[in-house]
Amino acid sequence: MPRFAQLVMGPAGSGKSTYCSTMVQHCESHNRSVQVVNLDPAAEHFDYPVMADIRELIEVDDVMEDSFLRFGPNGGLVYCMEYFANNFDWLESCLGHTEDDYILFDCPGQIELYTHLPVMKYLVEQLQQWEFRVCGVFLVDSQFMVESFKFISGAMAALSAMISLEIPQCNIMTKMDLLSKQAKKEIEKFLDPDMYSMIDDSNSRLRSKKFKKLTKAICGLIDDYSMVRFLPFDRSDEESMNMVLQHIDFAIQYGEDLEFKEPMEKEENTSPNFDEFFQDRADEPSS
Repeated sequence: MPRFAQLVMGPAGSGKSTYCSTMVQHCESHNRSVQVVNLDPAAEHFDYPVMADIRELIEVDDVMEDSFLRFGPNGGLVYCMEYFANNFDWLESCLGHTEDDYILFDCPGQIELYTHLPVMKYLVEQLQQWEFRVCGVFLVDSQFMVESFKFISGAMAALSAMISLEIPQCNIMTKMDLLSKQAKKEIEKFLDPDMYSMIDDSNSRLRSKKFKKLTKAICGLIDDYSMVRFLPFDRSDEESMNMVLQHIDFAIQYGEDLEFKEPMEKEENTSPNFDEFFQDRADEPSS
């Protein structure tokens, strides 16, 4: 039987560890067994048990303190991940060979790991050899995405990871529960974006014709791929967590031997879901 994995990615501070913790609790409440593997050698603490911790293999602090290597924080983390890529047998021994595993891999936040460095690609290929069905889960902080030019930057990062890893990917806006009522209304248009409207919004802020042309080219690239859309993740809302988990399960066909899984709504009917998500909160007082 296949095994299943979520590769939880995203910039530093996007809520990866919080997502893992929330998802573990959510799955346990539905009698689903989910394990977490920490792949961040610079992690300080997390409030969930892990079945494997890369810090048992190598830590950033140890690399930085090495008088021969003399790496800084970023270089030290890259070195740790490259060392990890050369020691996948450690991960294999930690994971074991239990069938029907469902594992969340809490990954580091350095964006170069998902763009021009091959470490995460090697990890995906190794997991697939171990009969894992892998889905990328790319997180962005919703508080960062409230302006069009910031959204374009986040969308490009998500698209870069999709192209680099070549696996199914769900893009998620985290920390929706921290937004004000007004911010939630403003961010709704970014969940399933119209890139041409983004061009108009961005051009009003740009004075340079060169930057306007660059922005238009980037928006056209994202629109051509037609693959970058986001799901809202509100850790305080059961429906929001169900929707995210159901989309991921569908991408890797978790439980396909039991029943065929689909997202909560068909593709053409996803926008009403988002409307309901925000409409349900329209009457809530602003925080």
